[in-house]
Amino acid sequence: MQALEAFRAETRAWLEANCPPAMRTPMPAEEAVSGGKNVTFANPDSKIWFDRMVARGWTAPVWPKQYGGGGLSKDQGMILEEEMKALGCRAPLVGMGLSMLGPVLLEYGTEDQKQQHLTKIINGTIRWCQGYSEPGAGSDLAGLQTRAVLQGDHFLVNGHKIWTSNAHYADWIFCLVRTDPTVKKHDGISFLLIDMTDPGVRPRPIRLISGYSVFCETFIENVRVPKENLIGEMNKGWTIAKRLLEHERKSIGGIGERGAKSREKPIPDMAKQHVGEVDGRIADAPLRFHVASHAMDAHAFSLTRRRAAEEAESGAPPGPLSAMFKYYATELNKRRYEAILAAGGTQQLGWEGDDFSDDEVRLGREWLRSKANTIEGGTSEVQLNIIAKRVLGLPD
Repeated sequence: MQALEAFRAETRAWLEANCPPAMRTPMPAEEAVSGGKNVTFANPDSKIWFDRMVARGWTAPVWPKQYGGGGLSKDQGMILEEEMKALGCRAPLVGMGLSMLGPVLLEYGTEDQKQQHLTKIINGTIRWCQGYSEPGAGSDLAGLQTRAVLQGDHFLVNGHKIWTSNAHYADWIFCLVRTDPTVKKHDGISFLLIDMTDPGVRPRPIRLISGYSVFCETFIENVRVPKENLIGEMNKGWTIAKRLLEHERKSIGGIGERGAKSREKPIPDMAKQHVGEVDGRIADAPLRFHVASHAMDAHAFSLTRRRAAEEAESGAPPGPLSAMFKYYATELNKRRYEAILAAGGTQQLGWEGDDFSDDEVRLGREWLRSKANTIEGGTSEVQLNIIAKRVLGLPD
């Protein structure tokens, strides 16, 4: 215990001395650092913070030191997270490599694969995207048809992926492919890593109702993928796919807390500005109930996530409970934006023009974007099925 307290004090002092003041503020989406060959830093202090954290391995603090990670224990990693949260530190690096692929490589990858990819993820020199969904295989992910045919020392891959987030910025894609079409659909799937610079890989952004182009459709035509890029056993990729989804849903499960720290003013203050206040309270009773209800549920969910994190200190993988957190977090985030719109009134419905501030336009578009949270990473309906079967043990 004394060793952990000493680590906490040392960590707090280091963060105080090394985290620039600008990196102790809520992070605008455009200032998030995602890494990659073409990485840019919208805020110069982001580069300072990123470099300092990379040097300590604290972009991936509990990953092994041999790959560039921090080598911290689970307890130390939690202390670092707590101290960063207390100081308001931004994440120095974000992305699917850290939250999804890296944990899977640590569990299923060969030593050569770990050496090739993990250090680049930690150092932010590679950016990953996810090739799971297809036009004919969304919620029924195992129905995917992208085909990979083994030809000696390589696979020849052809197919069409959709909803591949930020594929137009990514360097590599981790991809589910069908390697045996003659067996049951869950049994003939493999997990491949594909270089996005291959001329046969063509990402195309999909324009959303929010105006943003985060998602892409990705065409893969006659791409030769070295056999060494197969993760795990051939035709056993479904097991890896499920584990990666658990990590993805765990990551998405924190969306509510991240949203609460975003850059708009507190929802009660917005409501008071819109409808006035009486004795320090929101003047409109139904709106007051709406805002208070969301705040209480958000706080309760935050405490639940904290308890689950403490219970997971043993190092066990996320498991099916990640579906519960993903479901509730994304539904709660939708409610958060509904509360913001209710608090701001008609000013929150602006799309463009001088009558609306930049923040009002941004929040209106983010409200629309929040609808996708309940689809990406598996729809809410899929999560409810997982909870029913694997958490509650209900019959099919």
